[in-house]
Amino acid sequence: MTDSTRGGTPAPREIDITTPHSARIWNYWLGGKDNYQADREAGDEFLAIYPGQRDKARACRHFLSRAIRYLANEAGVRQFLDIGTGLPTANNTHEVAQQEAPESRIVYVDNDPLVLAHARALLTSSPEGVTTYIDADLHDPERILDEATKTLDFDQPIALILLGVLGHVQDYDEARSIVKRLLARLPAGSYLVQCDGDDTSEAYIAALERYRDRSEVPYNVRSQDELAAFYEGLEVVEPGLVPIQLWRPEPNIFGEPPAVAEFGGVGLKR
Repeated sequence: MTDSTRGGTPAPREIDITTPHSARIWNYWLGGKDNYQADREAGDEFLAIYPGQRDKARACRHFLSRAIRYLANEAGVRQFLDIGTGLPTANNTHEVAQQEAPESRIVYVDNDPLVLAHARALLTSSPEGVTTYIDADLHDPERILDEATKTLDFDQPIALILLGVLGHVQDYDEARSIVKRLLARLPAGSYLVQCDGDDTSEAYIAALERYRDRSEVPYNVRSQDELAAFYEGLEVVEPGLVPIQLWRPEPNIFGEPPAVAEFGGVGLKR
């Protein structure tokens, strides 16, 4: 086996495996196999500056699982629109939602050719539910919503999931506009689940700056107040907008979760 496939997945055609790719690096941090040598090297360089990034990646995944279980079990949501899906790993949105409510309908959205190459892994579903995929750009929320109407019932509550993706929108006003435009067409009773990197860790910011020149889509941290503004007009679910390891933490054998520079929560549209 050559080194380019040592991560576990042959390189899809027309995908550059010599340049680090954010989705593959994230997959590496989560312990996945859909990554290549360039991604592992870039991931290790990032960890050398900000060792907490692996904890952050896992914290995001655990936050997603807890939020989906809350929505399915306590809020009764059965429809999920997950934008910026990334590469499939463990406990994807459809897996968690359909484990709790098999009839759940999930729409994934991404426009990354690498993710498209792995779409088949996402397009699995319980017999009672639906899982589908839209090739669309976060910067075009109207197209996303138009395509989502083919699968989701916009007369019933929908959970909008934006995990770690708004930081890729460089202009803050544009990021807020995207969230507002997406929420505007969702019915009352819908939810926003969102988190992004905040500016509380100097090491995290330094690692992002080091990586910025190597990334086609740089990531931008924001203050916690700026991130909280994405929830304007929504009723924030307890315990509020917090560092994500503190959002409804669950008992585990490892003790208290490590602190990470990631901030978010869940908000209800009335």
